[in-house]
Parts: sequence; C-alpha cells; structure tokens
Amino acid sequence: MAHEENGIGKGLLIGFLAGAAVGSIIALLYAPKAGKELRADIKNKSQEFMDDAEGYLANAKEKATQLINEGKKKSERLVAETKEKVDSLLDEAERILVEAKDKTGNIANAGKDKIEKESERLKSALKAGMDAYKSEKEV
Repeated sequence: MAHEENGIGKGLLIGFLAGAAVGSIIALLYAPKAGKELRADIKNKSQEFMDDAEGYLANAKEKATQLINEGKKKSERLVAETKEKVDSLLDEAERILVEAKDKTGNIANAGKDKIEKESERLKSALKAGMDAYKSEKEV
C-alpha cells in the first residue's frame, strides 16, 4: 500500500514538473517578444525549472532516507523481539524436556524395581517348588 502511494506521489511530481515546463515554454513562445528576449526568458525559465526540480529531488531524497532509516529501526526492533521470543520458547522447551526425562526416569526406575521384586519372588517360588519336588522324590 505504501509503495503504491509512493508511486502515485512520484507520478504527480513528475506530471507537475513536466506540466510546469511545457506551460512555461508555451507561454514564452506565444509572448510577443524579440528572439533575444525570448531566448533569455526560456533560459531563465529553464533555470527556474531546474532549481525547482533540484529542490523537489532533494526533498524526495531526504524523505526516502528518513523512510529507510525508520524501516531499518523497525526491522531491528522486530528482529530483537523475535530473538527474545525464540529464546523464551527454547528455554520453555528445554524445561519441558528436562521434566519429561525426569518423569520417564522415575517411571523406568519404578518399573525396574517392580520387575526385580517380582523376579525375586518368582525365583523364591521356583526354588521352593524345586525343593518340594526334591523332598517328595526322596520320600
């Protein structure tokens, strides 16, 4: 949208300057003056036109520089804000990962302990069964 407005403003400026130049030349050509005076008037009007054009160009350059500087400042601010948000998200992700590892480790340890207890109980029951079998066989 801003680019479109800039193009319209540029077109208006060029149209204004071209119209002023053409209008000045036509006015000089239709004025009842001698050739020498006419050439001097054309020269003076051309110089005025060039001075005006230089003023408009200097103004346009100044405004363009201001817009560029403002754009740079905004982009730098956006980059800094984005970096802060990314750092915050990375910290949060790291915290969640650490919590998940802790929970997984706790669950794994609890499961391991339970399996060891059940294994010991099964070994004891198996040994008792074997002892009972041997004692029955001996009798």
